[in-house]
Amino acid sequence: MSDPEAPGGSPSAVSLLLVEDDEVIRKSLTMALRRYGYEVTAAGDGLTGLERFREGRHDLLVLDVMLPHLDGIGLCRKVRETDPTPILMMSARGDALDVVSGLEAGADDYIVKPVDTAVLVARIRSLLRRVTFAAHATPSEPPAGPDADRLVFGDLVVDTRGLDVSLAGEPVTLTPTELRLLLEFAAHPGIVLDRQRLLHEVWDYGWDGDSRVVDLCVQRLRKKIGGERIETVRGFGYKLRR
Repeated sequence: MSDPEAPGGSPSAVSLLLVEDDEVIRKSLTMALRRYGYEVTAAGDGLTGLERFREGRHDLLVLDVMLPHLDGIGLCRKVRETDPTPILMMSARGDALDVVSGLEAGADDYIVKPVDTAVLVARIRSLLRRVTFAAHATPSEPPAGPDADRLVFGDLVVDTRGLDVSLAGEPVTLTPTELRLLLEFAAHPGIVLDRQRLLHEVWDYGWDGDSRVVDLCVQRLRKKIGGERIETVRGFGYKLRR
């Protein structure tokens, strides 16, 4: 497929870290992304990728799963120890184990190789919009009143203006995707939200996507805010308990 249309606005300030061991793929993706104005730093193995990540500021990481020295899943875990930067994983097979392992490690989304440039750029834009959302947005249906910016669910407090989350008085660190997911639940407490709706509202998918992305992100969010707070409604989706 030919390259998608050039972005409407220049993303020249956006820095991407691409870690891919296949030289042909690495060079072709680097060239394609640079044509869209992205600043691309490339690495051919996991350890070099980790060094590049620690050396500079990157707005988004694109990691292959199969990497020498330190695989993409291990690299993702290393990054997630200290940083919420959005991560897009690439899997050569779309294998269920690869996908689940990457999402459990903290990746925000994944794409199957061979990579279609149009799909890759769309996923990157979606992840970057999520970061912008985390910096500026509030839930779509905030409550009225003097405490409208402060949603309380027991000892879980969500500040929709400052975008701070605390549990029993202690701050909770969330990735932009986890925060957007929590805000979507908090805007509709007690209401069941199905996976396709969450894919559209949180992941910005304009098409039916892989619901495993939702399931694994919900799983990660539960670990941070308490497993009992987000209830699974079998056959329908999830809801945040009031």
